[in-house]
Amino acid sequence: MVYKIKEAREAAKMTQEELAERSGVSRTTISALENGTCRSTSVSTLYKIANALDTTVDQIFFAAR
Repeated sequence: MVYKIKEAREAAKMTQEELAERSGVSRTTISALENGTCRSTSVSTLYKIANALDTTVDQIFFAAR
């Protein structure tokens, strides 16, 4: 599964580092989720990223491509 984190992050004109700071999630984890190398993460991490991107978990993790 490929998540839409990168698309949402770029639409928000944020770098991975900025998203990491705003979400409290490590840049390494964000990179791994964007690249599809991390296939599982906690619900808390999903919410932190979605909130930092001012969107919903559904939109970036479960929306159809």
